Amino acid sequence: MYKDKKVVVVMPAYNAAGTLEATYKEVMEQEIVDLVIVVDDASGDSTVDIASKLPNTRVIVHEKNMGYGANQKTCYRSALAEGADIVIMVHPDYQYTPKLIPAMACLIGNGLFRCVLGSRILGGRERALGQGMPLWKYVANRFLTCAENLMIGTKLSEYHTGYRAFSRDLLQTIPLDENSDDFVFDNQMLAQIVWAGYPIGEISCPTKYFKEASSINFSRSLKYGFACLATGLRFALAHRGLVKSRLFPPNIKA
Repeated sequence: MYKDKKVVVVMPAYNAAGTLEATYKEVMEQEIVDLVIVVDDASGDSTVDIASKLPNTRVIVHEKNMGYGANQKTCYRSALAEGADIVIMVHPDYQYTPKLIPAMACLIGNGLFRCVLGSRILGGRERALGQGMPLWKYVANRFLTCAENLMIGTKLSEYHTGYRAFSRDLLQTIPLDENSDDFVFDNQMLAQIVWAGYPIGEISCPTKYFKEASSINFSRSLKYGFACLATGLRFALAHRGLVKSRLFPPNIKA
C-alpha cells in the first residue's frame, strides 16, 4: 500500500526463468507492493513453474504466444480486476531496477502524475552507453524520440522504456484494446496518454544489459521504428482533424 492505495506490480513474462526470481525478490524488498501479477506469454522454459512458487503472486498463462502488447493488455486488465490503484510494469528480465518502485508510486499516489516512466536516457549519453546500451540502439532511440516529440508535441527523454507506472483512472480511460499486440503497443499507449491530456513524468533509471535481458533483433527493431513513426504521424493528423483514428477517439481528448 501507498497512502491507502493498492500497489500492483505487473510482469509481462516470456522465457524469463533465469531472472524472474531475482526481479521478484527486489520488487518485494520495496515493501509497498501488495500483489505481483505475472503474465506468461507461452514461454518454453520454466517461467510458470518458478512464478507459481512465489508468494503473493498471481500467475496468468497465455496458451499460445500472443505478443508483447497482448501480454500487457492482460496485465492491466488483471491488475484493475484485483483493485489496483497504482500499477507498475516491471520487466522480469531484471534489466530495470525495481528499487525505483517507491519513487514512481509516490509520484502517482500523490496525484502529481498519472503516468511515470523510468527513463534510460534522462541521465545522459555517457551513462546510457556506459551501462551497456548498444550505440545503434541509443542513436535509434534518440532519433525516434526526437521525431515523436515533434509530431506529438511533447518533450520526453524517451518513448521506448519498458518501466512504467500508471494510475487506475488512466488505465480505465485509455482505449488499450485498440492498440497493437506487438511491441509498438508501448508507443501507442504513450501517444494515447498525451492525446487524453495527461502529463507524463520521468525519472532517471539505471539499466542493466546482459545476455538474459530481453531484446528484439535488428529486423524487428526496424519494423518497430517505422511503426513508432506511423503512430506519431497518425497522432499529428488526428490532432489536426485530418483523419479519424480508433487509437485517438475524440471522447477521451481533454
